[in-house]
Amino acid sequence: MPDSRKHRGPHPADRELFASDQVDKLRTAVTHLSWLLSRDYAEPSAIALVGNRFQLQSRQRDAVRRASCSDQQRLQRLKSHVATEQLSDNTLHIDGFNLITTIEAALGGGVIFCGRDGCYRDASSMHGNYRKVAETRPAIEAIGQTLAKLNVSCCRWYLDKPVSNSGRLCQVIREISRVNGWNWEAQLENDPDAVLSHSGEIVVSADSMILDAADNWFNLARHVIDSAIQRAWLVRLAFTDT
Repeated sequence: MPDSRKHRGPHPADRELFASDQVDKLRTAVTHLSWLLSRDYAEPSAIALVGNRFQLQSRQRDAVRRASCSDQQRLQRLKSHVATEQLSDNTLHIDGFNLITTIEAALGGGVIFCGRDGCYRDASSMHGNYRKVAETRPAIEAIGQTLAKLNVSCCRWYLDKPVSNSGRLCQVIREISRVNGWNWEAQLENDPDAVLSHSGEIVVSADSMILDAADNWFNLARHVIDSAIQRAWLVRLAFTDT
């Protein structure tokens, strides 16, 4: 069935699955899963064990997985994170779909999770397909306005070439940057994760593989949401905020 959504909003079940009375259970599940990952348990079996232990639904399991990381991963990500004052006059290398879909979801009322590493992540999954929604342009504009305030000199956006409509989104990014006078480049890559992981520059992503490989990264999705989207539906899935 083709994707006909016009908004990157919440799943119909999310209000129940991530209601306030579910949060403590989910946070405890994140703690348990992170404990297992810290001791080198394989992620699939660890998720199955924790999910069964807490009787989590599929979307809850996915949220717990996205919010969890090992102690070693958390420590390394905190060490490699770049502070806002270090961004001035620097170039950012951006994981395009990862950032845009999170801001779209926040604008559309979708649930946003804050994990152990402090990253904000959404609950959407593209599975090789991307569809422009009503929040797409506002999301890119919110990102651009935030970057302008941070005095970032240049942004290089990377989009997954195999994902449908990636070329169209690339054109939208270029158009918005041109209209606003922002120094942006947008390009398609067959494997942007590999490019970003080994760029040696400051990267923007909440993808675990990229964060664990990058020399430096900036938590831009969190910064945009905290500063520009006051009504975002934020669910903190870690007992301690980072």
